Amino acid sequence: MQKETDFPLYLYHHGKNDRIYEIFGAHPETRAEGTGYIFRVWAPHARSVSVVGDFNGWNDAANVMERMVDGETFELFIAGVKQYDTYKYCVVAQDGRKLMKADPVGFHTETPPKTASKLYDLEGYEWGDGEYFSALEKRSVYSSPVNIYEVNLLSWKRHEDGNFLSYRDLAKELVPYVKEMGYTHVEFMPVTEYPFDGSWGYQVTGYYAVTSRLGTPHDFMYLVDEFHKAGIGVILDWVPAHFPKDAHGLYEFDGMPLYESSQWDRMEHKSWGTRRFDYGREEVLSFLISDACFFFDKYHADGLRVDAVASMLYLDYDKKEGEWVPNIYGENKNLEAIAFLRKLNEAVFLRFPYALMIAEESTAWGLVTKPGSVGGLGFNFKWNMGWMNDVLSYVSLNPYFRMGCHNKLTFSMMYAFSENYVLPISHDEVVHGKCSLINKMPGEYGEKFAGVRAFLGYMTAHPGKKLNFMGYEFGQFKEWDYREGLEFFLRDRYELHGKLSVYVRELNEFYRSTPAFYEIEDSWDGFEWLAPDDADRNIVSFLRRDRAGNEVIALVSFSGADADDYMLGVDKKGKYRLAFSSDSPKYGGDGKLKKRVFSAIKRPSHGKQYSIPIAMPKFSCLYLVREAEETSQAARSNRK
Repeated sequence: MQKETDFPLYLYHHGKNDRIYEIFGAHPETRAEGTGYIFRVWAPHARSVSVVGDFNGWNDAANVMERMVDGETFELFIAGVKQYDTYKYCVVAQDGRKLMKADPVGFHTETPPKTASKLYDLEGYEWGDGEYFSALEKRSVYSSPVNIYEVNLLSWKRHEDGNFLSYRDLAKELVPYVKEMGYTHVEFMPVTEYPFDGSWGYQVTGYYAVTSRLGTPHDFMYLVDEFHKAGIGVILDWVPAHFPKDAHGLYEFDGMPLYESSQWDRMEHKSWGTRRFDYGREEVLSFLISDACFFFDKYHADGLRVDAVASMLYLDYDKKEGEWVPNIYGENKNLEAIAFLRKLNEAVFLRFPYALMIAEESTAWGLVTKPGSVGGLGFNFKWNMGWMNDVLSYVSLNPYFRMGCHNKLTFSMMYAFSENYVLPISHDEVVHGKCSLINKMPGEYGEKFAGVRAFLGYMTAHPGKKLNFMGYEFGQFKEWDYREGLEFFLRDRYELHGKLSVYVRELNEFYRSTPAFYEIEDSWDGFEWLAPDDADRNIVSFLRRDRAGNEVIALVSFSGADADDYMLGVDKKGKYRLAFSSDSPKYGGDGKLKKRVFSAIKRPSHGKQYSIPIAMPKFSCLYLVREAEETSQAARSNRK
């Protein structure tokens, strides 16, 4: 007789089941023999599999599983077990070895360094974010503000005794902080269970389990729910490129390569000490695509930032000649990984049309954010790593030498509309001796703050969605350390740190309230250079435009000297109001710019017919808005 699990298993083996979490893992069930849990696990090479745990004294002979109809999956119902009971699968390999494995689709785990899975019923949480999703479905993310605060949940803040804030603690402290600071989204570094703290979550052993270090799955749901109630989206960092070789994880799960490729050149990331997924195996595709969908479905995620996409796409990634085998066309492209990424994005967008699927792809691979039907990978956003490398290289230079590298500020506009970009200043840029953002800036103490303000003003006005890593917003000098919380005392005790925090908050608000900065990011209709080539003065200026035709001018000086006689070329005569200045004393600036309204004069500059005379302070960013004629006339009447 056919069972209800037969068709889902069929789809699973053909790479077409994006809901394997509904049948695999351990689920509560009530039968004639009582209430308990039904266990299912895929182990095609195993001689046998049994469920072991506290409930049977870890006796591998007590609860031996039965093979299902496919001959590769094992199943067993155990009455009397209950939520939070610990368990593993004892997998007997073909050579007789007994492997103690955590559940690949387990929903909860013991807290590291312990490694067992724990029974947990995901159902029962009452979500309160219906209004949030109703609003989300009515707007286009492409023409909406996206300003992401990247967070490591274990080190954003700690209790005084050094213990982690729990998910519910974070709901009380992180949610209002992100709301107050004016971000539209948070992005969590990996929260799926991992054994080694120093991996920052990027070496995953529990793909379907949020880390138990901070609480239970329902606690994590509560955190996401509270963000949504505050109108803030939640993006999760997701790691489908590789997994560690910890004995309890996916590594050679049934005694042989299973989730990893068995091909010698595709099996490992040697420099990372990890195994690579086998994207040519249908069951692995079902496992990974279901995992992505799982976090949208069960945890109401808004998006996934897909880690290390380049390592998946290239057969020769981090390999020397002779260490890799070309594909059937003699190329270095991983055809199976390409097909997987297209299939992943198609599956996610089919079920969750509002999703953000963001590729961390560090090369010039084309069409990352274009549909698979036209040869793309199907993501809707990509991190702009080229922009990040260029601008951080530029701002790290002494201003005296910046004129020779001016193209690092402007080159990004050569390709800005080729993809849908996120501009990322992420955790990777503030570790391993790279310095914190403020410590990248040359100069004395005050100049470093001015440099950060100017850079952030330039970044905010530049086309592309925004992402910054925690701690930058109040100028933490120390590099990020995953073992400690941020140094929030700097903001509270030291004037310039506190004023930088005010600056970031008000800059974020200006971004959110200025459609010219986010409505048109896919064409030159929303951007125009005013002075891209003023290298001698280390100044750039450009114009951003919204769909209604409203314009904002961004004028940014990266120079260490004031430009008292600067002439900003513009096309239109009239009066221009200073809408925002990073040099304001309330942000820690010198307040050198006393005027608030500037008149364009009939004098050519930068190839434009008119010019705005302006005393441009060093290390500063100004936003100017042309006043409407009727506004200017009203102002003159009032003065009379």
